[in-house]
Amino acid sequence: MIRDITLGQYFPGESVIHRLDPRIKIILTLLYIAALFMIKNFTGYIIFAAFTFQVIHMSTVPVKYVFRGLKPLIFIIILTAFINMFMTGGTTLFIIGPLRATHQGLEMAVLMTLRLLFLIIGTSLLTFTTSPILLTDGIEKLLNPFKKIGVPAHELAMMMTIALRFIPTLLEETDKIMKAQMARGADFESGNLLKRAKGLVPLLVPLFISAFRRADELAIAMESRCYRGGDQRTRMKQLELHNRDYIALAIVIGLMIVLFFVRGLRY
Repeated sequence: MIRDITLGQYFPGESVIHRLDPRIKIILTLLYIAALFMIKNFTGYIIFAAFTFQVIHMSTVPVKYVFRGLKPLIFIIILTAFINMFMTGGTTLFIIGPLRATHQGLEMAVLMTLRLLFLIIGTSLLTFTTSPILLTDGIEKLLNPFKKIGVPAHELAMMMTIALRFIPTLLEETDKIMKAQMARGADFESGNLLKRAKGLVPLLVPLFISAFRRADELAIAMESRCYRGGDQRTRMKQLELHNRDYIALAIVIGLMIVLFFVRGLRY
């Protein structure tokens, strides 16, 4: 299960999606999320799905790799669908004990499930196609206007990127610790909720120690290389906008306009 978590991982490539400016990709991701929340019917989701799969195809990231990141969240998705199906009022579809499923609830459950799936896929594509360094530069450039009101743009961008960078490392470390503890007889899968929570203590303690040790090593490595953030820091490659960035922005805005006009349809 831990190996299925792909959040924060970078998939190297030379596709047109990889070569987009990181600032544009961050803005496009925000517009993608906004467009997703505009959808109110299945027609909108069909258009949105066609757009999303075309972007995945253009990114050259394997579809299996993209969908692998959904596995750890299946429980949350099923729980959300269950709550929407049985907690939404309307015409009764069927009854299971004290629970009453409605036609409107079923429709809402399907729409919410699709929304969660596309939300995860869309945001994952940002990190799949953007290296941590470019992501840092993009976030910092977008936050630069807020420096005037005291926002530490560079520090925030660096912290966010380091956090994303170390997600796969911590997951790998968690997997190793789990296997080591299971070899010593630890059981993480049986028992009630309280017993499982107590069983995580031998996992969390060494994991926190490892995380703090890695953070300390990273700080020492950055200091030994005389790293200093801020305005005086220079870059080997400067970010530049190209025609493909403007075209991508226009396409996503066009998608939002189309979704705005179809949101009034019944299906």
